[in-house]
Amino acid sequence: MAHGIPWIRPEDAQQELGESLAALRDATGVPAEFSPEVLAETDAVIRDYRLPNVDATGVPFITIDPPGSLDLDQALHIERAAGGYVVRYAIADLPAFVPLGGALDDATRRRGQTLYAPDGRIPLHPAAISEDAASLLPDRIRGAYLFTHHLDADGSVTRTELTRASVRSRARLDYDTVQRALDDGTADDVLVLLREVGLLRVEQERLRGGASLNLPEQQIVRSDGGYALQNRPARPIEDANAQISLLTGMGAARIMLDGGLGVLRTMPAPDPGSIERYREQARALGHPWPAEDTYGEFLRSLHPDRPADLALLHAATSLFRGAGYTAFDGAPPADPEQSAVAAPYAHTTAPLRRLVDRFVLPTCLAIVEGRPVPDDVRRALPDLPELMRDSDRRAGELDRSALDAVEAAVLAAHVGQVFDAVVVVGTEDGTGNGSSKGNNGKGNGHATPTGSNGNGKQPAGTIQVLDPVVSARCIGTMTTGSTVRARLTAADITRRSVTFELA
Repeated sequence: MAHGIPWIRPEDAQQELGESLAALRDATGVPAEFSPEVLAETDAVIRDYRLPNVDATGVPFITIDPPGSLDLDQALHIERAAGGYVVRYAIADLPAFVPLGGALDDATRRRGQTLYAPDGRIPLHPAAISEDAASLLPDRIRGAYLFTHHLDADGSVTRTELTRASVRSRARLDYDTVQRALDDGTADDVLVLLREVGLLRVEQERLRGGASLNLPEQQIVRSDGGYALQNRPARPIEDANAQISLLTGMGAARIMLDGGLGVLRTMPAPDPGSIERYREQARALGHPWPAEDTYGEFLRSLHPDRPADLALLHAATSLFRGAGYTAFDGAPPADPEQSAVAAPYAHTTAPLRRLVDRFVLPTCLAIVEGRPVPDDVRRALPDLPELMRDSDRRAGELDRSALDAVEAAVLAAHVGQVFDAVVVVGTEDGTGNGSSKGNNGKGNGHATPTGSNGNGKQPAGTIQVLDPVVSARCIGTMTTGSTVRARLTAADITRRSVTFELA
């Protein structure tokens, strides 16, 4: 790091940070361990599990996940076909491992999703299921919900098929390895086709009017007992892989809408007032939003390495609000779309880590097979939006608070030093949106949109420090999109707060 900010080691702030992170996990109210009753049921369902009859083990699937991942939800294979492509996407057969009405079902409904913290995670399912028996690990025959998407030459879907099948992954790959292979020309045909189809699907997203907020990911990195912060831009192959997941979620949503039953991931379109305020910000920052461009096209034109563009990407979180889940039985929802996807969409592809996907999969399969959706699945659908809303709230609070704690710990020994930064929320009227962490809409509560520090005495905005990567409240009068020098005045691990002032 150019500024020389070290890793947090056990000999300095590590103990205080560890206590803070442990308190955050306790505050979720979700136990890290499962009850003996749940573990006994887990052993029984693994013992009694039977593979699906359809045999797709001859398809050379691969998985692409972060290094070291064992909870592998999806495996893919892509091949050329006459006039287009065939995309096969296998999703872990998790529903078969969770009998509805049992102890494990009850435990997972209360958890909602896997919760992630820098010092560990609180899993949705016991590891014997999520990291072994149901995981699409390489060279093991596993059950899966197999979506087969037929695409034409421009990446448009011509039809989607779904069956439950036995599959076998040939390789567990990670994003860095795949990206290097593509960059140096050593990638195999499936990876080349993934990149090709991914680009076509990005163009389809553009044509639909969809949008992606591609802020660099603010990561907490752990090594040898220490922590550090870094910004990690998304690799191109991650975007391509995400497009296949989106393709599958859109296919599942269409199946459920056609069948008159299901649960969708929905988000309202930005209201006209938010759009106009964002246009004003873009004009003020010297990057006007062309009238003929959709907001997705405009966001794709922004580059986070430019200060004004970085501020606009942070401000764009105001356009991505109101996401939730909508269950329906009979008439479709009045507004079934996820506005950023610009199409109906359902969370489908991560059943090992997210509760709602476990119910979407059997719902879709029953509809495709022309049989009634099982009664216990149907009865569960109306409860899912509230269960997932509570789970998302817990996950968001844990994520934000953990990041704030690590930021404070990284900076604790550097109070008084001056840092280079970009103003992402200024104090000028009409430009602040109040979000101090634009990445995925995160915020640590330090910024205010009115240009004050909350007591009306001192103007304050939000800056993103360039090294280390920290977003924090900064006292002083500042203009959105400008570069500044800021002095660190406080870094409190227990309170999980960081404050700067203009230098």
